[in-house]
Amino acid sequence: MTSWIPDWDDFPPSLLQFWSERHLCALTTLRTDGTPHVTPVGVALDLEWRCAWVITSESSRKAVHASADPRVSACQVDGRRWSTIEGRAEVRSDPRSVRRAEERYALRYRTPRPNPKRVALRIEVDRFLRSSGLST
Repeated sequence: MTSWIPDWDDFPPSLLQFWSERHLCALTTLRTDGTPHVTPVGVALDLEWRCAWVITSESSRKAVHASADPRVSACQVDGRRWSTIEGRAEVRSDPRSVRRAEERYALRYRTPRPNPKRVALRIEVDRFLRSSGLST
């Protein structure tokens, strides 16, 4: 395992490729009692805005948990390759952020279905963990 602090201007190609491939992720948020809540999501990196995005409904547990405690992690696995992002999430409901998150999601996965209650979790990534096969 290796750890990498994001340098968004010099992103390791193998890590960027892995986070661009279509893989579902497991997002971990923290409940008010500190126990983890893990749920499957799509995570989309945004090199231009230097963050990662998750789209969800405003009433979802992940949005509620992130509002109370912003510490999150998201992990994806493909065979022996894996990578985890760790950071802080901010729940955003402004149209610009939600649209940006939807656009990034569509690039990696598919166009999301309409959802008037949608919010975006903007994750400020503190670090990436990754398997040795995704090293620079």
